[in-house]
Amino acid sequence: MHIHPDRAWLVALTPAWTGERFESGRPRVADAVLERLRTATTEQAWSVLRAHGYHRQFAGGWLQTHPGRQLVGRAVTSSFLPHRPDFDAVVVEQGATEGNAAGDRQNTWIIEGLVEGDVMVTDIFGKVEDGTVIGDNLGTAIATRTQAGAVIDGGIRDMAGLVQLPGVNYFFRGAHPTAIVDVTLAGINTPIRIDGVTVLPGDVVLGTDTGVTFIPAHLAQEVADDAEEVAVRDVFGKLRLSERVYSSADIDVPVWGADIESDFQAWRGDRGR
Repeated sequence: MHIHPDRAWLVALTPAWTGERFESGRPRVADAVLERLRTATTEQAWSVLRAHGYHRQFAGGWLQTHPGRQLVGRAVTSSFLPHRPDFDAVVVEQGATEGNAAGDRQNTWIIEGLVEGDVMVTDIFGKVEDGTVIGDNLGTAIATRTQAGAVIDGGIRDMAGLVQLPGVNYFFRGAHPTAIVDVTLAGINTPIRIDGVTVLPGDVVLGTDTGVTFIPAHLAQEVADDAEEVAVRDVFGKLRLSERVYSSADIDVPVWGADIESDFQAWRGDRGR
């Protein structure tokens, strides 16, 4: 087995993505697209994904270290399984061949490969007690490497230190003083399950106060475009509602009538947008 799949496997896993890739084969959505998504909402992303048949890309019910701070980045996926001695021995041996000497600290293997713009996304099957994937030391390492954060379907520790880290956000299921034990790393940059979502390496992570949306790499540009369009229309719609030009029944519909659309286009033209 391999902790890290090879490039050919990752390319075959994500055939809809035709853009730039990391050396590993993971899709590399452009930095400019990530930046545009920093003001996108969960609902805007959901609308685009649903239109393309992606009905299960949202996971909610999280705790956060930095509520109100948008988390955006490219997913580096990882998963853990409950400890089994023979399987763990194989993983430790394979990890050593891939340069990971700390067989008893397999959570650090994930962090060492992170780069700027990455989001560490880890499935540890919701385990909080004895499932604390990071504390403030590893959280600092993630912050330094990614300037983004992590999504952990499990636990964290050292909450007091993590909340002091600037420029990042960590989504997690619970905090606990125990260390991570009795689990084995099953893989890095493989398909994983977060709640009811299948997450692939290179998906764009959009974390908001509503929850976390995992955007397939090939749809990230469209989500960014749509979010900007919806945001402009929202400004216009709320303006006209406040002016009582139109009723809520006129504005709160999927497609505006021709008179409202014409008014909107004229308003947009006056604003140079």
